[in-house]
Amino acid sequence: MELRNIAIIAHVDHGKTTLVDAFLKQSGAVRANARMEECAMDSNDLERERGITILAKCTAVEWNGVKINIVDTPGHADFGGEVERILSMVDGVVLLVDSSEGPLPQTKFVLSKALRLGLRPIVVVNKVDRSDARPHDVHNEVFDLFAALEASDAQLDFPTLFAVGREGWAVRDLENDERKDLTPLFELIVKHVPAPKRDIAAPFSMLATTLEYDSFLGRVLTGRIETGVARMYMPIKILNREGKVLEQGRATKLLTFKGLERVPVDSAEAGDIIAIAGLTEANVADTFCAPEVTIPLKARPIDPPTLAMTFSVNDSPFAGLEGDKLTTRVIGARLMREAQGNVAIKISESDQKDAYEVAGRGELQLGVLIEQMRREGFELSISRPRVLYQTDEQGRRLEPIEEVVIDVDEQHSGTVVDKMSMRKAELQELKPAGGGKVRIVFLAPSRGLIGYHGEFLTDTRGTGVMNRLFHAYGPYKGPIAARRQGVLISTDTGEANTYGLFHLIDRGPQFVTQGTKVYMGMIVGEHTRDNDLEVNPLKSKALTNFRTVMKDDKQDLPPPRVMTLEQAIAYIQDDELVEVTPKAIRLRKRHLDANERKRMSKVAATG
Repeated sequence: MELRNIAIIAHVDHGKTTLVDAFLKQSGAVRANARMEECAMDSNDLERERGITILAKCTAVEWNGVKINIVDTPGHADFGGEVERILSMVDGVVLLVDSSEGPLPQTKFVLSKALRLGLRPIVVVNKVDRSDARPHDVHNEVFDLFAALEASDAQLDFPTLFAVGREGWAVRDLENDERKDLTPLFELIVKHVPAPKRDIAAPFSMLATTLEYDSFLGRVLTGRIETGVARMYMPIKILNREGKVLEQGRATKLLTFKGLERVPVDSAEAGDIIAIAGLTEANVADTFCAPEVTIPLKARPIDPPTLAMTFSVNDSPFAGLEGDKLTTRVIGARLMREAQGNVAIKISESDQKDAYEVAGRGELQLGVLIEQMRREGFELSISRPRVLYQTDEQGRRLEPIEEVVIDVDEQHSGTVVDKMSMRKAELQELKPAGGGKVRIVFLAPSRGLIGYHGEFLTDTRGTGVMNRLFHAYGPYKGPIAARRQGVLISTDTGEANTYGLFHLIDRGPQFVTQGTKVYMGMIVGEHTRDNDLEVNPLKSKALTNFRTVMKDDKQDLPPPRVMTLEQAIAYIQDDELVEVTPKAIRLRKRHLDANERKRMSKVAATG
């Protein structure tokens, strides 16, 4: 059977997973009367809740006697490590671009990787049914992006289709062609994407690109067979990047992809994408090969992490009440397991007691890891994110710089430019984006963007859209002002009550409500001023024998300010932590005792 390997790449929320749904339905991989959930490839709970793809996944469909392996890739820049690995498995890419938003930072990122590998993309301008669609303008913008990324003449001659993935149709001519199904896209894939090179005579070799754990099969690694034939129970050797033998064993299970399922096979040939189970030491970027092979396949370098957090043992008074995985050993083992399958994350032991440094691409990527761990029963204390600096040949400090693309209503543009300038961002471009909006492009230091997203949404009344992408390491921009407001810190342990919280309303927004359990040193609200204030949310009304005719005033509390995990991580300062448990997310001071906080502040002041 003929074979094609393709990846679907795009910016977040431009419709990759929805398009794959239509592929599955129209190819017959899913029965016409079968119930299939929307975005079927987003298989875990976090992906469904957030509406984003976090892990790259494979599927396969058949079209007129041709097997098409399709990889659905993440669209968020924080998960770019997944995209970089996946592109080494495929021979072509389908680049999706929203017909209104046009090319955005992640579009540029994934396209640059694809062009560098020599792939010739198929461009699909998606969501042409939007009321603010501008498909032909977006087509021109995509061509300009190809040119800016120094695409070759062959790559610049890319075919283009216009589509609505949700309705399952694509056409070459938007004005004249019948809008029926995805046949034009299937035909274009078969015609435009080259078949993989299939050297079946050579010894078996395969580069592992994704790793997952299965409760029945154990470690399952997926990759494309580069040479030879893989057979069940054949002897396999695992080589790391340096060529060292990590393990020798047998493939107890060979799995290929068919629709939404992995199906066992007895053998698979070069060019096909398969999953192998039965080995215990193999990791991502290792080479699976026949015993006679001695040179590992070359793994593509991954961009380095730019952000780090400290994951430490939860030492609050409520430790152990809500989770069952508490110790340094258990936390460390879980983090090391994550690093094996996610090459964009780096784990190291911290200088602090009972803590690990976890470095990654961004707040979202690390936030997803923390969310997964709390759902597994872990309790953690998380520090404020910090950027990872580098040093150039002259000894100057360099910091990560991000390209920030902001689409905002025109009346809010001045506020956004002002706030970004305060965070050391440099304005690169400002142009109309249609519909009364403007598109503003900045180059900004990563540390200046930590904690800004919530303020950005407030400033733009929730209508602004901000997209970020790592640009390069650049010269250190100097000090950046931190959070302006102080916090309200509980002086006691117990349940907050209405009386105590009511008398704190004038002090600032509250993070807790009546009945919330608090402890000494826990942050219960934001102070209206720039200093921290110790308060007692447990304070109760004094009981006396004095009675009056007038009843007490009714005490209504405003709704508390509830933060998501990412918002909490972005909010805290260096002397604060986020306590994460399966049931709660709490903000706290690093040192719970007030006297200890004063002592540490004096130590910091004296240098």
